Amino acid sequence: MPPNTRVTQRMIADIAGVSQSTVSLVLNGKADAVRRIPSRTRDRVLEVIRETTYVANPVARSLVGAATGLIGVFTYEPAFPDRTSDFYTPLLTGIESAAERIGADLLLFTSTPVIGGRRRLFHESNRLRLADGCILLGREMDANELDRLLGSAYPFIAIGRREAADGRVPYIGVDYVAATHALAVRALELGHRRLALLRLSQTAESSRDRRAGILAAAAEAGVTVAEAEVTTGRCITDAWEVIRASRPTVLFVEDPSDARDLLAHLAATGTAVPGDVSVIVLGEHNRNADGPADATRLRAPRAELGARAVGALTEAMEARRTPVPEGASAPPPVQILLDCTLVGGATLAAPAA
Repeated sequence: MPPNTRVTQRMIADIAGVSQSTVSLVLNGKADAVRRIPSRTRDRVLEVIRETTYVANPVARSLVGAATGLIGVFTYEPAFPDRTSDFYTPLLTGIESAAERIGADLLLFTSTPVIGGRRRLFHESNRLRLADGCILLGREMDANELDRLLGSAYPFIAIGRREAADGRVPYIGVDYVAATHALAVRALELGHRRLALLRLSQTAESSRDRRAGILAAAAEAGVTVAEAEVTTGRCITDAWEVIRASRPTVLFVEDPSDARDLLAHLAATGTAVPGDVSVIVLGEHNRNADGPADATRLRAPRAELGARAVGALTEAMEARRTPVPEGASAPPPVQILLDCTLVGGATLAAPAA
């Protein structure tokens, strides 16, 4: 084939000695094609595709095991509703810029069914194999699906630390334990001894890590932490009322939206921040208008998370195409935690005398 020749289905049909409709059926990969076309004919068509590097159809390239140049992105929660898009936007920005640098296209999987309020990666119309590998995003991920992905040897990388599948999941995450520990130590050094945590449920690793850092710092100082969970259907003010009797001098609030609502409630009830109580937010909104103004908070490197995930996935895809020497053991999964930035705001001060 001369260089720079655009291979067409007609060319493939002529080389394989079949009709163009036969080539089309093979490329579609549908069940009726398997029944109607003899296996030897199908194999011959696929061999011609392999030899000519038919690039016009990523489906064809995936059928013959060639790289498609596509990186998949799957989110367990919708990426674009108002509340979650604020979190996902920097991640997707980092993913996009890194994919652009390596000349890859992105494929966002949106046809997955929602079961039990959560998207499912595996289903009867799964198109995962259209991409060379996939980046997974979500506060919570299905442990069974992660285990199934590992068993398939399909390249993927999760954003966020994951404990599923006996710790074998590759990920790029944030070191929330160290970050919240540092924030709690800062509060303790200012003289706070009555700490409170208004948190989300502990089903996600990120929530458990945030809590672990605070509890560790409190234990080191010999103090306890009052806790209340902000559950679905329960507003942040309800959680505040649960721990109010403990008279905390500093509140750690996990969710930025909850922190915004709590600060508004405290202002409306005449509670001065930080005069009467300090507030530390364990996250940050992408849009300042949606979050508490000038709050002491954590800032996760979300754009860097996305970019690093593309880099790690690219390395995994390359490794998959490189045979492992006989007798050699597989390398450990990539598991990297990035540092948070501690943003000093106006909501943390020494406790009142």
